[in-house]
Amino acid sequence: MSATYKKVFWASGFGWMFDAMDVALLSFIMVALRQEWGLSGEQAGLLGTGNTIGMAIGAVAGGYLADRVGRKPVFMLTLLLFGAASLASAFATGFSLMLLFRFLIGLGLGAELPVASTLVNEFAPPEKRGRTVVLLESFWAVGWILAAIISYFVIPVYGWRVAVIIGALPMVYAWYIRRNVPESPKFHQREERVPLKELLTSHKRETITLWIVWFAITFSYYGMFLWMPSVLVDKGFTMIKSFQYVLIMTLAQLPGYFAAAYLVERWGRKYTLATFLFMTGVMAFAFGGSTGTGGLLLTGALLSFFNLGAWGALYAYTPENYPTPLRATGAGFASGVGRIGSIIAPYLVGHYSALHYSYTFIFSMFTVVLLVGTVVLLVMGRETREKRVTSIA
Repeated sequence: MSATYKKVFWASGFGWMFDAMDVALLSFIMVALRQEWGLSGEQAGLLGTGNTIGMAIGAVAGGYLADRVGRKPVFMLTLLLFGAASLASAFATGFSLMLLFRFLIGLGLGAELPVASTLVNEFAPPEKRGRTVVLLESFWAVGWILAAIISYFVIPVYGWRVAVIIGALPMVYAWYIRRNVPESPKFHQREERVPLKELLTSHKRETITLWIVWFAITFSYYGMFLWMPSVLVDKGFTMIKSFQYVLIMTLAQLPGYFAAAYLVERWGRKYTLATFLFMTGVMAFAFGGSTGTGGLLLTGALLSFFNLGAWGALYAYTPENYPTPLRATGAGFASGVGRIGSIIAPYLVGHYSALHYSYTFIFSMFTVVLLVGTVVLLVMGRETREKRVTSIA
């Protein structure tokens, strides 16, 4: 790997890690906010929904702008917005203000992720492209692990505000290392702009497939993991114990990414993604019905393993479905449209839990959606492993 490529990879990876820390911290501080501010389950769910609405809008806008003005400027702007809103959220005084900050955080985060994956995709050596993008996604697991550690040791003693400030400060370092990231050579070599309608004409099959798969994975991930600490509290564990168990489950995310990184180059993107999606559905059903500590830890760890491995494969797969002039736009629209699932799911979990539906029922809902996504991918998806990232690919 060239020095330039390494610089792009690590700059993107650190930003990805800090993004994950903030999203993960929300899942932990929701427990504290429900106690401190007396939030209902539906209000707590709305915090997650506000965050994901911002992510959906940001993904579409960020991808579109990256194909028009360049990957790098959007890459820098998104981190600035995300970092400022994240730090400001530590000083929120009530539900409405926190909801606004979570929306702004989501706006920056949603715009960054498809741009970062596109940038790394375009710098990566063709023979290692899929594996590289999955490894980029593995920084998300590192961010979750750090957030779980911060939450376990900081929130019970110093409160959630200190935890949020600690999570936001590393953004300064990410900004520093990102300044020297070069613009993608593929952006400079691109052909004339391609109209947006091409997404649903020349690339209709790929677009519809990706939108459905993105919906399935965001619906399940944000519905399950934003509520994970709260689910464990509702199952009878203390706040501190639930944080500890989520930390243990989160550790399984890293080997999930590494397994996916290996398999996308051996099995291909499509079948690796389909396998991890299907197994996520199986583990969601198993986790929802678990009651004992051992069963919860085992199924929760496997749920983390397969779900985050699926994320890695999806980020490798998505940009390869489009040519350079549409690559960031296509990835951004797939992420944005798919994130409708992440808008709906956190609210649904809060709504159904407030109505005292069982978690077996709630997690079965995730299983059904994941199975639909798996079938659509297998029937309509194209394999992209051998596809080179060029302006005519």
